[in-house]
Amino acid sequence: MFKRTANVLRPHLRNLHTQAAGATRAARGNAVALTVASGAAAGAALWYNTETVHNDAIQIMPHVQPATAKAAGSSAETDPDVLHSMIWGSNEAKLLSPESPDKVSHRVPTIAHWLDNVALRDLKLGKKTGACIDARGDVYQWGEGFFGEILENVSRPKSTLRGKNIVQLQLTDEKLYALSASGKIYVLATDAFAQALPTGAPTPASDSWWGTGWLWGEDENIDFAEVTPAESLGWRESFTSIAAGKNHLLALTSSGRVFAHPVNKKANQWGQLGFRKFSIPDPASSLTNSKAHIHVELIPKSFTDPFAKETRDAVIDGTVVSGDLSKIDDSSIRFCPNLFEIPVLKGVNVAQIAAGARTSFARTKEGRVLGWGANEYGQIGLGGSVVVDSITVPTEVVLWRLTERGTKTKCLDVTAGGDLTAFVVERNKEHRPTTTDLLMCGNGQYGGLGNNTYSSGQSAPSRVRGISGLLQYSDKLHGLTPVTPEEISISPDGHVIMALNSSEDSHGVGGRDVMVWGKNYGHELGNGKKASSAVPINLEGPDGSRLMLMSRKAKQVKDLQGQVWKKGVKVEQRALAGDGSSVVYWKIVD
Repeated sequence: MFKRTANVLRPHLRNLHTQAAGATRAARGNAVALTVASGAAAGAALWYNTETVHNDAIQIMPHVQPATAKAAGSSAETDPDVLHSMIWGSNEAKLLSPESPDKVSHRVPTIAHWLDNVALRDLKLGKKTGACIDARGDVYQWGEGFFGEILENVSRPKSTLRGKNIVQLQLTDEKLYALSASGKIYVLATDAFAQALPTGAPTPASDSWWGTGWLWGEDENIDFAEVTPAESLGWRESFTSIAAGKNHLLALTSSGRVFAHPVNKKANQWGQLGFRKFSIPDPASSLTNSKAHIHVELIPKSFTDPFAKETRDAVIDGTVVSGDLSKIDDSSIRFCPNLFEIPVLKGVNVAQIAAGARTSFARTKEGRVLGWGANEYGQIGLGGSVVVDSITVPTEVVLWRLTERGTKTKCLDVTAGGDLTAFVVERNKEHRPTTTDLLMCGNGQYGGLGNNTYSSGQSAPSRVRGISGLLQYSDKLHGLTPVTPEEISISPDGHVIMALNSSEDSHGVGGRDVMVWGKNYGHELGNGKKASSAVPINLEGPDGSRLMLMSRKAKQVKDLQGQVWKKGVKVEQRALAGDGSSVVYWKIVD
């Protein structure tokens, strides 16, 4: 084994509170030592960088800056009790600053005052539409894509789904999916005009008593639908998580079962559904009061025979569609009202699901990962020996390539977005400290792989060296503990935001460093530049200090109507990579 010791880094202040209380911290007493170790694997020289970070207790001394010292867009605020969210990147669709009269991009993290003292349950930003869940569990939507050209002067987020106790959202181009605390899944249009109920139509209540929406607090003029499983769930089984790509939706139940739902006719172009055949209601059945269905088969484009003469089947963007769907509008929220269990995954106990634009992933409770869908950039992560463009059957992703013999690997988290995929894996070898690596694969033409290259294809998950294998000394455990990448968010267009929890200390004081890399054409990295970055960099606030994600008990939390919801609520900051934009917001964790 070869060893070398890097230069001692200069001590620095960790003084930026993202919600910015104007706090100052005492300087850190000891320098941070960096140790790099390497080991040789069988048949290849393999280097494992292990950094050890020694953290001293950090003291926070409250300090209120005078109002005259606060610069516009600064992260420092005069009132430490106010929850402040941060925004940066493109505001072209009026998503970051809905009420701003212009569409100027925010080059650096800037306070979004329209979210002052607001803590959310979830937030999603698309290209032209945004959606969130406020503290009461109500859904709001906004953006130029939502209001359209006719309502271009309307900008304030509009309440679209009330009284459902929603906990999670997934956003596609034309549809918004919402998961309730009780495990029900609802779908709304992302266009305000498509949400209008036809004249005389009853409120689409979630129960069988049509027209009783007023009793349960539902909006009487918003059209929505419930998406239900095609087969009954087990006793006390319910949906606990959803994940959406561009044209498909995945859903996970409390029993570890995985279901998929076709958002539109392109849902299985790359085999991302995990099945081909399903049925949808026949639109004509509403006129005849029958329950007729159309049997549909969405055949992935990789199976299309270019020399075949299609007669009864239709071809949509290269995908063969069996069944007469020519007169069916797949943009309707009632295109397919069901979710279908993925046959190959029956009997597999799944702990987590993830979806890229055209890919699907399932992580088992044992820490193994299965992937399927588009693979032309290697985004499934199956290695260079697999050269097919699409994987139509869930296939295991090998995450222990090029590791030393005797090293145990377990996947802790999988995140996908666009054509990129990230795996957080735990490496464990006897007589060595446990470490955590971040592996990425897929389309890195904008630097999204984080490995200092601008490769358009990476099929073998590679380590993001700057944030993999990090160790820190824990006063509580009296030993070395891994610094784990957390809350990874990958945008559809190729930039990545993650939190690095390097603030472990005996007093529980500190935050999580915000790291960014990838595409930066619209200032989505928040560093004041427009050049992309192929390596993770610390995000800095306007005052030059490191941006960190914090947790606290909020003095008060408001809903999006400006009304106080509760006081003394535990909240923490989360970072979100949107389409050309980025946000750090406060999330309710109670």
